[in-house]
Amino acid sequence: MTETSNNSHFIENMEEYIHQIKSLLENMAYSSNSATQQELASQVHGTMDSASGHQRHPSELRHKIDRLHPSDLACILEALPPPQRKFVWESIKPENKGKIMIAASGAIRESLIGGMSRDALLDAVEQLDSNDIADLLANFPQPVIRDIFKSRTIEEREKLRTAMSFTADTVGALMDFDVVTIRKDATVESVLRYLRRLDGLPDLTDQLFVVDRDHNFKGVLPLNMLLVNEPEIKISSLIIFDGITLHPDDKTRQIAHIFERYGLVSVPVLDEDKKLLGRLSVQTIEHYIRAKAERNLLGLSGLIEEEDLYASIWKSAKNRWLWISLNLCFAFFASRVIGGFEDTIEKFVALAALMPIIAIVAANSGNQTAAILGRSLALGQINEGNIRRLFIKELSMSLLNGIVWGAIAGSFAYLLYKREYLGLVTAAAMLLSLLLGALAALLIPLTLHKLGRDPIIGSSVLLAAFTTSASFFIFLGLATIFQVN
Repeated sequence: MTETSNNSHFIENMEEYIHQIKSLLENMAYSSNSATQQELASQVHGTMDSASGHQRHPSELRHKIDRLHPSDLACILEALPPPQRKFVWESIKPENKGKIMIAASGAIRESLIGGMSRDALLDAVEQLDSNDIADLLANFPQPVIRDIFKSRTIEEREKLRTAMSFTADTVGALMDFDVVTIRKDATVESVLRYLRRLDGLPDLTDQLFVVDRDHNFKGVLPLNMLLVNEPEIKISSLIIFDGITLHPDDKTRQIAHIFERYGLVSVPVLDEDKKLLGRLSVQTIEHYIRAKAERNLLGLSGLIEEEDLYASIWKSAKNRWLWISLNLCFAFFASRVIGGFEDTIEKFVALAALMPIIAIVAANSGNQTAAILGRSLALGQINEGNIRRLFIKELSMSLLNGIVWGAIAGSFAYLLYKREYLGLVTAAAMLLSLLLGALAALLIPLTLHKLGRDPIIGSSVLLAAFTTSASFFIFLGLATIFQVN
């Protein structure tokens, strides 16, 4: 869990602040070069100016970064080229580095960790909770991981092992172990007295968790209930028993919609025996949703993983090769489809000008269907009871669009080339391509979803390849038939 210091300085204009940091770093580099030149000159003339003004820049930089929120520092580091990033990173207090690594993107985190020594890594995670450390360990060398386990208490080691035992897309991997528990036989006054003795409450604490001596979950107590009830009232009379609870193996993508639907702030996480393991907060869910949206955006663009803006050309190229190679294969396949109808195209060159129209419209229509389906899958709205209705609706809509827009496209083709058969071929190809594109837009995401893959990532490339090749084949096939007849 990332805590916010009371002294944190929040940035409203991040772009302007990044510009200020870069200007400071550039002035420091210039001053450093000037100081070196002055030192050489003073050695020649036997004088030394000890009042060089360049020494004020490092302290000014430290003043700017010391009070920044970890998320803001992570954003600033991502915007800096490697030499400047390294200098700023080394200027940050060791106890703040762990929080910044948690807030940073995967590519930036990897670059930061790669330049840190064993002792620096141990110092960085010293103040972090077990669930936050578990998020970082995948990037740490094995010797450092062993040292981290050795430095923890037995209870902390168990929490760390628990967090690492769950897969990345489950509640268990994201839950927070930092919870406040109370007993149901306590009074409102005793609970308030207990809370006042604590150093502070975990972020986004909206309710306390009621457990027995064996840590069995008994219910929750909203904080506002402590404020509106008399001190002598027993907690057992205020407990909410029928609230929402989660299991560590629950899929996070499904739970995210529950938080949104019911406006939840935190939810207890229980094991099979109804023992309290931790909690899941809305802040964690927001981070998950944002990270997932970024991965989906990268996946739609054909990127395998997050990419540092200042990564090497070689590393960036390798990150893009997979989808480029797939697109190249699909493009060759589409070209072979066209090559099979060379004789038809030679007889009437206008076919080459009309082919892209059919393919583009079919691909666009298919992407619209895939987007609707992808959203429905993400919200958990697709099931066996409504899948047939969805197919009928999308295919019927594609049939309607095919008739209307096929007629329009066919009319334009006839007006341009004065060939009746060309107008009919264009209209018929548009209709069939839209139907086939809709069918592919339904089947491809559903198949990926059934195989446990993200239906958004990869669907667009496969759909574009299929609709393009199929549209070319349908259009040129129909043209060949009409010409023969």
